[in-house]
Amino acid sequence: MTPFQHGGDIVAFAQRCGCTPEEVIDLSSNINFVKPHLNTDFNSVNIAPYPNDDRLQNAIASHYGVAYDGLALFNGASAAIYALFAYLRYHTVNPPNHIILYDPIYLEYKRAAALYGFEAIHIDRFTALDKEVPDNALVIFVNPATPDGLTYTMMPLLETWIAKGCHILIDESFLEFTQVPSLVYRFRDYPKLWVLKSMTKFFGAAGVRVGALLSNAANISAFTATQPPWRLSTFDSTYILEALKDNTFVHRSADSNRKAKEVLTALLDTSPLVAHRYEGEANFVLVKLHIAVTKLQEMLLPYRTLIRDCGNFDGLDRYHARIAVKEVEKFKGLREVLHA
Repeated sequence: MTPFQHGGDIVAFAQRCGCTPEEVIDLSSNINFVKPHLNTDFNSVNIAPYPNDDRLQNAIASHYGVAYDGLALFNGASAAIYALFAYLRYHTVNPPNHIILYDPIYLEYKRAAALYGFEAIHIDRFTALDKEVPDNALVIFVNPATPDGLTYTMMPLLETWIAKGCHILIDESFLEFTQVPSLVYRFRDYPKLWVLKSMTKFFGAAGVRVGALLSNAANISAFTATQPPWRLSTFDSTYILEALKDNTFVHRSADSNRKAKEVLTALLDTSPLVAHRYEGEANFVLVKLHIAVTKLQEMLLPYRTLIRDCGNFDGLDRYHARIAVKEVEKFKGLREVLHA
């Protein structure tokens, strides 16, 4: 694997399997398998004018319980990460020099830190969560974490970082798969806090690129002044607007993901190939295997089933794999291999 390679490259995997991408069972991509009910004809969407995000901004602000001027929208959460790093590095008074990455962590944070010249300090959150951080650092923490899905009680950590005067980014991209409360209510108490949301993880559409960066109004105003206009397409906005109208979606998603995850964890817990399963709460499961992940991937080729090799995450190795929660019938090949 390359240092920053992600899961979900079903085109390359399909070529290895000798099938079409549509025939691949993708258990590597942690996108919600439950889809919202959309009541729109995308052929009728008017794409002639420049896009206007006001309706979407209002809808997302209401969804997360924040003010309209308390968020900035981007074409995906990764784009928001890069924009924030550039802003904090080059457009703020007393910018942070150090970035604190609590590993293992989403790989784009590591790449963005290098790109913008931050001195990265890696902290193993499994073994050294209480390690002291420098003053005025940029702290990055993902809750629920990836690739393990573990959730954390944030207030003790938050208070420690605040005492150090740190800039803080909490990535809550998978929070809606859990019952864990958001930290958006702390914006009024601490002006250097930011929260990241990935709209399309939960709403099951990675091809629709919508991410939201939330903070206090003063931060958002100064931040967006450094950004280009028209960051979202009309199609992106229309999809999320329609998805937010589905009042049944949150319940359907929680119920279906819970049932499918119960099946998946039982399958993993009873397999002789699995050495350890991490107790995560998100829509994916991290395991440590008795064999290399590449070996298990080869065994899954006849079943056209793809899982995520986590060997390029700091703190993990070639025996760690992430498996996404999907429809129960898609676990058939995995079951055959894990219990052969």
